[in-house]
Amino acid sequence: MASATPILPGATVKVVDATSIYNGYTGFVQRISGDRAAVLFEGGNWDKLITMRLRDLQAA
Repeated sequence: MASATPILPGATVKVVDATSIYNGYTGFVQRISGDRAAVLFEGGNWDKLITMRLRDLQAA
């Protein structure tokens, strides 16, 4: 899913991949390399850094 807003490091993004267990989660882009982004998800007492395809993310 392409978004009109570019996804850059520091941006808040939402996962829009129906096959991912992170679908619907909102996180922060930490870095971008090629067609992938490292997204930091935070929730309560846990933090998780996941690498995801840019096409599976949408600017929030």
